[in-house]
Amino acid sequence: MGSIYGGRLSLKNEVYLIATRETLAEEINSRGLKIEELGQVNIYHPTAVTDSSELGPMDLVILFVKATASETALSQNAGLIGPETRLMTLQNGAGHEDILGKFAPPERIIIGTTEDNGAVLGPAHVRRGGEGKTNVGMPVPDGENFLPGLKESFDSCGFHVKIHDNIQYLIWDKLFTNVSLSAVTGILQVDMGYIAANPHAWDMTCRLIHEAVLTARAAGMDFDEEQLKERVRLTSLNNPQGCTSIRADLRSGKKTEVNTISGAVVRAAHKYGLEVPCHEFVVNMVHAMEEKGI
Repeated sequence: MGSIYGGRLSLKNEVYLIATRETLAEEINSRGLKIEELGQVNIYHPTAVTDSSELGPMDLVILFVKATASETALSQNAGLIGPETRLMTLQNGAGHEDILGKFAPPERIIIGTTEDNGAVLGPAHVRRGGEGKTNVGMPVPDGENFLPGLKESFDSCGFHVKIHDNIQYLIWDKLFTNVSLSAVTGILQVDMGYIAANPHAWDMTCRLIHEAVLTARAAGMDFDEEQLKERVRLTSLNNPQGCTSIRADLRSGKKTEVNTISGAVVRAAHKYGLEVPCHEFVVNMVHAMEEKGI
């Protein structure tokens, strides 16, 4: 996703990609960044570096690393963040503004979701699997009216930005599928279709949705629980062999993003004095599986 956004934004902006491997940076700088999209292959030319210490503060820093690496990535590239820099995240899960808040004040933080998707095909070579809206907002009112300019810039590079006054509602709406379907498939190590087909897995999934709905309601966001259950059920049925991110990470022996998915519900629930035992079980179980290796 970082390649897709960085590549396309480089059409009309000065863009730097922070790479962790020198060979990747050299490939991008010498041959360009290859993106397969809309039935064709396009080459983009952002600048790739492995050391950002000489770049200085940026207007906008977009975080596309896995949530487990967010704080480390920002700390290691702190020189990019000046008093006027905005930090932006389109990562999965919720609560990212808490980490970004360690590096910038809330009026300079942009949070959101993306409906775009992508896949890595090789070094400096990705596929843009589909175009969707880039939904953005801020944890506090946009007092400096920054978001309209961001929308204009992104839209001119082929994105479709929508600005939301209550971006948290949209983030939570996307979160429900991850805290239920993704979490349960990860623990059981099963395809997505198993959840709707197995009554025990489905019961656990419904309990997780129920706890998340109660937590969202305490935070001032009202969702229709039955509609959410049906949406998750259809997602399971329509993707019988689908593999969720938590399942894939556990299967590969990697750390998952459970702390910003199920863990986000736990933190929010505790903030409002609610108990969410199913979500606490999920977080503990996933961490136990991470440490055990499967």
